[in-house]
Amino acid sequence: MTALNDNISKLSKLLARFQEAGIQNRIAGEDRPGSAGTFQSTSPVDKSMICDVARGTDVDIDAAAEAAKIAFPAWRDMPATERKKILLRVAEGIEARAEEIALCECWDTGQTLKFMSKAALRGAENFRYFADQVVQARDGQHLQSPTLMNITTRKPIGPVGVITPWNTPFMLSTWKIAPALAAGCTVVHKPAEDSPLTARLLVEIAEEAGLPPGVLNTVNGFGHDAGKRLTEHPAIKAIAFVGESRTGSIITKQGADTLKRMHLELGGKNPVIVFDDADLDRALDAVIFMIFSINGERCTSSSRLLVQDTIRAEFEARLVERINTIKVGHPLDPASEIGPLISEEHYNKVTSYFDIAVEDGATIAAGGTKLGDEGYFVRPTLFTEANNKMRIAQEEIFGPVLTSIPFSTEEEALELANDTQYGLTGYLWTSDLTRALRFTDQLEAGMIWVNSENVRHLPTPFGGVKASGIGRDGGDWSFDFYMEQKHIGFATGQHKITRLGAST
Repeated sequence: MTALNDNISKLSKLLARFQEAGIQNRIAGEDRPGSAGTFQSTSPVDKSMICDVARGTDVDIDAAAEAAKIAFPAWRDMPATERKKILLRVAEGIEARAEEIALCECWDTGQTLKFMSKAALRGAENFRYFADQVVQARDGQHLQSPTLMNITTRKPIGPVGVITPWNTPFMLSTWKIAPALAAGCTVVHKPAEDSPLTARLLVEIAEEAGLPPGVLNTVNGFGHDAGKRLTEHPAIKAIAFVGESRTGSIITKQGADTLKRMHLELGGKNPVIVFDDADLDRALDAVIFMIFSINGERCTSSSRLLVQDTIRAEFEARLVERINTIKVGHPLDPASEIGPLISEEHYNKVTSYFDIAVEDGATIAAGGTKLGDEGYFVRPTLFTEANNKMRIAQEEIFGPVLTSIPFSTEEEALELANDTQYGLTGYLWTSDLTRALRFTDQLEAGMIWVNSENVRHLPTPFGGVKASGIGRDGGDWSFDFYMEQKHIGFATGQHKITRLGAST
């Protein structure tokens, strides 16, 4: 039996329970049907039905928010060492079911096993990292003044809503939920309707690890009803959202009446800038990895290549050669590097840019075609002869599509890099240290890597500027979002107090 057939056989057994019973909402430790019935989850691999999923609406969100509100005081006040033990057991549970999570995620999203085999382990890392921060998470500062001993502390903000996307749903769910739980918050989680499988696995693992009922609640459904109610619910004190910039704007408006705190991790049209003095072999590897891994469906992908004109022809030729050898195939095949796009709607969006590129005057140097009649497969694509005013250079395609744009000088490269509404990440390739210092200081991006692809380090801040988001994840920045700062001043003597209304 080949590795692919073996993985398909394993997946079939894992999916059997979902095909029989569907996926229910999980509220206060209980399975509950959706108030609007069910919707069908299908696989992008062959368009086959995976299972029925409970369709939650405002009724279900209300129940989940109430459950989170009731569970909050006990979870907030649980000794930090006890919460830490539970979160570490969650990490262990994720590791124990890593293969199950990976196989389900591949079938649910179209992401390849080459990358999803590590997604569960990264999720476990998130829980383990934030578990290790629990004990000191509420520590503050001692700030002396002439008349007061000032101390600060942090307290969890309360029940929070977490809305996660479909591209790497398990890892991104843990990226939000782990620090929220570590801070002492309770959570209502609305997963993306296109990828509900592993959200169910996460809440199962958490409860098996000893997470009390109501601390983590999962409600499936659509953004216009379940998501909208979550962002408006008065018991929910904050919303952590990952998704499109347009949706982030809508969510902000919906949460305005209840003055919700918002953390928005949004879109990007991220530049990778390659100067002619760079290590071109490493730069080539990084450019290819950052746009074609994860099917190009990642907010941090380097979708705009800005390449110096002195090396442009050579670099693009090498790109074409490599892109044409990338293996597109079944996501459960360990040899596959790119799988199908998530859904028909997204597939149609991505492939529409093949015609848009030609209409705008660009050249399709590689790919630019659909692949097969089954599922949502496309060939990895390179557009050349492009300029930064074209739609392919300004709009987030969110697929395995790279646009190459030439530049002559450092000043021109910086102008092109910043000429977009987005500002999530940037990647710079040069051997000139002073240039790297100048360029990164002026580059409008929340995260920048120099002579490297995106290498995640959990204590560092993750987030963007401009239309790419508000707020930061990672390390103590996560706790700043999920917790309120509190200041207490103790008088150290009998300082003079101004007397109003006194006769003397």
